[in-house]
Amino acid sequence: MHWEKISLIGLGLLGGSLGLAIKQRKVATCVHAFVRRENSIAECRKLGVADLATLDMKTAVEGADLVVFCTPLAQMSSLAEKAQAYLKPGAIVTDVGSVKGTVVRDITPIVAAARAEFIGSHPMAGSEHTGMRAAFAGLFEKAYCIVTPRPGSTDNAIRTVEGFWKALGGVPMLLRPEVHDDLVSRSSHLPHIVAAELANYVLSPANPKEQAALCASGFRDTTRIASGSPEMWRDIALANRQNLSRVLGVFIEDLQEFQLALEREDIRTIEEFFSKAKQRRDKWVAHPAGSAFE
Repeated sequence: MHWEKISLIGLGLLGGSLGLAIKQRKVATCVHAFVRRENSIAECRKLGVADLATLDMKTAVEGADLVVFCTPLAQMSSLAEKAQAYLKPGAIVTDVGSVKGTVVRDITPIVAAARAEFIGSHPMAGSEHTGMRAAFAGLFEKAYCIVTPRPGSTDNAIRTVEGFWKALGGVPMLLRPEVHDDLVSRSSHLPHIVAAELANYVLSPANPKEQAALCASGFRDTTRIASGSPEMWRDIALANRQNLSRVLGVFIEDLQEFQLALEREDIRTIEEFFSKAKQRRDKWVAHPAGSAFE
């Protein structure tokens, strides 16, 4: 698929990577981007992530066939309202947000008022690094890109968004917004909470000064994602708070069962805990469930 003009709202890691991938794969004739800061314009020009970066929403969006919101979740609705007057009738609008229920609910009517159509997206790709300078064109290659149509979404809009992610090397998967949010609460959001708490607890200044010296590669690997954007993860946790609270409850109960086994010196239960984890992870690494690349 090919578009004449694609507009990116925001140029962080995901927005910048989209721009680079679109240009490298010649998916659009031109890529325009809306940014919030003047220095982002010069950075965009230097890195080549878009043909034009601007602080003016009209310039960024007007005439675009496809508009992609790449900002933190809490900013999307207000920016959609700002873009509404400049959306081309018939344009397709999507996003890269990690939570879909609230985004689909809030942005769909704003976009529909401009006679355009919104279809939510979430590429399962990212990094603990942030900002445009961390962007790279291959970020979406072989990554599942979740597309979340709502009841009433047109087949044309769904196919367009699926085609967009395919054009960037991704693998589209259709899920209802509420199913997506349930699944990522366990596989994406919970791990980030765990990594953040490990970093907070183990590296607390209340611990002995030698503690950090004893944090080796295992600690580094386990806590890598805790270096992600606090603003982004604040928004994600709040937007998916019901699902995240529920899975945190289950996770805490499992830890409490392990704690009880330790207190009882229950050798069989403790060994089974580690054995089951190894078997499940080894199987997943060898054959990711539902993977198109097994």
